[in-house]
Amino acid sequence: MTHIIRKMFWDYEKEEEWLNAMAAKGMMLTDYTWCRYVFEEGTPKEYTFRIELLEHASTHPESKAYIHFMKENGIDCVASYKRWVYFRRNSSEGAFDIYTDLESKLQHYKRIHLLWMTLMAVELIVGLLNILISVVNLNFNKTMGNYSIVNLIVGSLLFALALLFWRLDIPIRRKIKKLQREQQIRE
Repeated sequence: MTHIIRKMFWDYEKEEEWLNAMAAKGMMLTDYTWCRYVFEEGTPKEYTFRIELLEHASTHPESKAYIHFMKENGIDCVASYKRWVYFRRNSSEGAFDIYTDLESKLQHYKRIHLLWMTLMAVELIVGLLNILISVVNLNFNKTMGNYSIVNLIVGSLLFALALLFWRLDIPIRRKIKKLQREQQIRE
């Protein structure tokens, strides 16, 4: 039987934990699109799930080669969305970690950090431009008053969204710093 659950995650590790908790209940992820998880009933604890942010979209030749490499190693890609891929491996094969070394884990967190910072920069620039347009219009063009208020509201919302993306990146930055310190100790 198919089950659809709509849920949003900002932290991929919490999303991974949730997917594995669902798998422990016998709910196996079969597809994902933005905030929409599709599950099929199966054997509890049959699979372990992992999520990865690739360097390129999942349709890019390098990403396809990587996904094929994972398939050859007994790891299935059950879903992908943009650059995010959802892998599963049979739990009977033991622990399933995509990142077994410090450098690859660090690179993964850096990709996530770059994603959050890019989103933050876009929202910040567009938000500040909207606020600037509204201030200029209110001061110099009194006939555009209603549109200026809309620009001010939209700009403020986009600025708030930029702050949210900055806030969501704080744990990622901390993990990057921790891994970099650990890497320096090992060198």
